[in-house]
Amino acid sequence: MSLLFSPLPLRAVTLPNRVAMAPMCQYSAGPDGLPTDWHRVHYGTRAVGGAGLIVTEATAVLPEGRISPQDTGLWSDAHVDAWRPVTAFLAGQGTVPAVQLAHAGFKASTYRPWSEQRGGVPDDEGGWTPVGPSAEPFVPGYRIPEALDAAGIATVVEAFGAAAARAVAAGFAAVEIHAAHGYLLHEFLSPLTNRRTDGYGGDLAARMRLALEVARSVRAAVGDDVPVLARISATDWVDGGWTVDDSVALAGELSRAGVDLVDCSSGGASATARIPVGPGYQVPLASRVRAGAGVPTGAVGLITEPEQAEEIVASGAADLVLLGRELLREPYWPRRAAAKLGAGTASPADAGRHWPAQYQRAV
Repeated sequence: MSLLFSPLPLRAVTLPNRVAMAPMCQYSAGPDGLPTDWHRVHYGTRAVGGAGLIVTEATAVLPEGRISPQDTGLWSDAHVDAWRPVTAFLAGQGTVPAVQLAHAGFKASTYRPWSEQRGGVPDDEGGWTPVGPSAEPFVPGYRIPEALDAAGIATVVEAFGAAAARAVAAGFAAVEIHAAHGYLLHEFLSPLTNRRTDGYGGDLAARMRLALEVARSVRAAVGDDVPVLARISATDWVDGGWTVDDSVALAGELSRAGVDLVDCSSGGASATARIPVGPGYQVPLASRVRAGAGVPTGAVGLITEPEQAEEIVASGAADLVLLGRELLREPYWPRRAAAKLGAGTASPADAGRHWPAQYQRAV
């Protein structure tokens, strides 16, 4: 039996397997953050490929929360209608569609990666003034943000909840809160970027306050049956920054706020972080959070081989593996992995019967 291809129940939803597509920005939205044909084909292909869960890219809860002017959004009912064809196709393939709800904070209003230009996008090119825990930019060349006041923080919390409700209306069966990679919620968590002296800065409890308020807002908006995930940067990889011990504490509080699984990534708060990248380099983070907080976790980071993914789940390091770039290279990785591992079949060759009928001639 392959544990990688065993079901994973989360509240009223059961993932058909434990292979998930990690959220990856496509920077290809149409005007006003609406998904396009690119998104239908991009995500649809990975659903046909057999991923049990697909978490769509960072989707902004407010217009100013976009990383780039080409990011998707869920701040209006127009977004609900635009996402429905995507979620309907994914669900029709047996995949659980999820959306990552995000606010880019002081990393907002930047050019998309393949642009010839770098840094902050000016107003006359469709940019805007970002917000953050303070008026300090991420790095030189990024736009100077406005520091969020109490009213601004309340607006963010409310926006996450409203976007979560729209996500459910749009057909998403789960939602993920983006609290990683140096974006707004992580900016408040990390002592590298949060130097506030009010109730949202200072000690660990105060720095966690915004993330927990967002988690409670999202849980209330989606009801009791919809799974809520949270992606965190389990460490900043910088002395004096956010640590794995902090993440264990945060994961426990997130669970009490209604989060069902913590997706453990890392980094993003500092441009000078030294990250020891290598195969499965973030898996120990997921394992540590899972053991320390007693919560389900997802592991991500250079997971490329079926046997590697199987071992992560079978060893108890994580409950779910999230593949990113590997699924960009090979959309049908889950089906190949199932066949290689003989998942749920008498022999590896028999695994072909789980392919879509239209493709079985190629197995």
